[in-house]
Amino acid sequence: MITRQAVEVGTELPPLKIRTISRTTLALFAGASGDHNPMHIDIDVAKSAGLDDVFAHGMLSMAYLGRLLTDWVDPQAIRSYRVRFAAITPVLAKPTATGKVISIEEVDGERRATLELTVTLADGTVTLTGDAVVALQD
Repeated sequence: MITRQAVEVGTELPPLKIRTISRTTLALFAGASGDHNPMHIDIDVAKSAGLDDVFAHGMLSMAYLGRLLTDWVDPQAIRSYRVRFAAITPVLAKPTATGKVISIEEVDGERRATLELTVTLADGTVTLTGDAVVALQD
């Protein structure tokens, strides 16, 4: 985990490069999350809606950003976490989750960093943006 002395505005979290989003990934996430929306797992349903193929659950991308955070700080240090969905993640995409410290403040006796978070596909499409506030460890 990161120490408070090592963090400053502009510090970048190590990027989390995600394996290719496969149909198996989508099926497993549907089972794990309970979200069995056929748009994510049934190509016929996706095509009937005018899409070329199924696409990943937005919450899957949110989970990847959560993993980026918990790889960087202890989960107990997370004070807030929120996201905004910007675009779909198609099957076979290769997302990368990134984060950057945009401010540091003293709040309630803790030194806290505000992070800007993003999930981007290999072609540059941003699919998810967000932010988090984390308490920095001594």
